[in-house]
Amino acid sequence: MLLIGLTGNIASGKSTVAQMFADRGATLIDADELARDAVAVGSDGHRKIVERWGDDILKADGGLDRVALRQIVFQEPTELEALNSIVHPEVSRLRDDLINEARERGDETVVCDIPLLFERNLVNDFDRIVLVDAPRPLRLERLTRERALGQTEAMNMIASQMPAELKRARADYIIENEGSIEALEKRVDEVWRALHATS
Repeated sequence: MLLIGLTGNIASGKSTVAQMFADRGATLIDADELARDAVAVGSDGHRKIVERWGDDILKADGGLDRVALRQIVFQEPTELEALNSIVHPEVSRLRDDLINEARERGDETVVCDIPLLFERNLVNDFDRIVLVDAPRPLRLERLTRERALGQTEAMNMIASQMPAELKRARADYIIENEGSIEALEKRVDEVWRALHATS
C-alpha cells in the first residue's frame, strides 16, 4: 500500500487536489473531517475545549461555534497550541484506525489530507509527501473572497502556519495551484503517475 501525506497551507487548494486524487482511485482520509469527529458533542475533545474556553464558544445546539473559537485561538499562539494539543492526538488515533482498515482491505493508494503535516512532525509516517502551494497574496484573496473572512483574520490564519518555503524544501512533489482548474488537473495527473512509477 502506498501511503501519501498531502498537505498545503490554508487556501492553497489542497482539498481540491485531495478530491482529484480520490477521483483517480485513492482512498482519501481527511484530517478536517477527523477533527470534526474529534470535537463532536459528547466527545472527550468537546468536553476539554468547553472546560478551557467556556460556554461562550458553543452554539445553541451545544456544538462548537467555530467562528468564536477561531477568533480566540488565531490571535494568540499559546491558545492555538492548547487547542491543537486537545484535537491532534484524537485525530491521529482516528487516522491510524482508518489506515489500518484500508491496509486490511488491500487498498493500493491511501492519501491522508493533513493541513499541519509538517508542523506536527508527521513526515516520517508516509511513503511520499505531496505539497499543494499557491502564492501568499492569492491565498489571502481566496480566504477573504471564498470564506468571507476579514483581512486581519485571514492574515492571522496564514501567519499561524509554517511558511510554504520551508515545506517546499521537504516535499517529494509540489503541485502549484495558481492557474486554471485544467492546469491543476494536468499537474495532478503528472504527480499521480510519478507516485505510482516509484512505488
